[in-house]
Amino acid sequence: MTTNVSEPVMSGAASRRKLLQASVSCLCSEAGFSAVDELSLETLTEMMQSFLTELGHSSRLYCELSARVEPVVGDVVMALVSMGIKHNSLESYAQRARRLVLPTPTQAVATKQIGILQTGQKRPHPSHIPDHLPAFPDSHAYVQTPTHKQPQTDYETIREKASCQKRDVERALTRFVAKTGETQSFFLVEDLTHYPLIACKPMDKPFLSALLPRDQTFEEDEAAVHMQKQEEANAEAIKAAKLDQEKENNEMMDNLGPNGSLMEMSNSEPFIMENPFIRPVKMPLSKKKSSP
Repeated sequence: MTTNVSEPVMSGAASRRKLLQASVSCLCSEAGFSAVDELSLETLTEMMQSFLTELGHSSRLYCELSARVEPVVGDVVMALVSMGIKHNSLESYAQRARRLVLPTPTQAVATKQIGILQTGQKRPHPSHIPDHLPAFPDSHAYVQTPTHKQPQTDYETIREKASCQKRDVERALTRFVAKTGETQSFFLVEDLTHYPLIACKPMDKPFLSALLPRDQTFEEDEAAVHMQKQEEANAEAIKAAKLDQEKENNEMMDNLGPNGSLMEMSNSEPFIMENPFIRPVKMPLSKKKSSP
């Protein structure tokens, strides 16, 4: 036979189907068959399952009709009669001599699932939660991890942080000035990008800036105000020069006569024009022809 009746069965519907298939295989062996096709065995198993299902359904209906909860032998007999099966020979068929007895099915060992890394102990379900619901997560899922650090307020840490920020700013400004301004190389090489130094501006008395104390904040403000005032004075001087030039041009245009000649100024002095393109035109003298 193709089915081994002594192997352990699985749980659920698959286990019931396996036992029913083993029973059908035993019936075929009692009938004199030494082997059975898989398709034929499946067909006979399906027929046997349909018969038992219908028998159980009819027995339940007769049980409920008699106002009982569990069916008895009489309910099964009535179900067989309603299905058209003779039940008189069931006792002799059950006591036949050459019947095969199936061994008691052994409980299949459930395969152990490989569990994921578990930390701590899982919380059991309370009394009001059914056992078929999923279990609680691991204990590390309830650990609260802060997403930011608490600010440190001690004096030493704040001073150290301020010093580091000041140093970084000075380095960044030094690199910016070295890239945008004039630099000098630390070594005598043609490439000035290696170890650049900020070029010093020449001063007449460079020691005065070190000897004279000054307040950096206020003196920088005063220098900015002085530069602004100087720019405003330069702008006013340029504007005044433009006005004077326009005034001279207007006076020049007023001194031109109707025929393009220059008129005398009010102080009876002739106005000398240096531009040769606006001088009065001199007509050439024409020679008179002598009469014959």
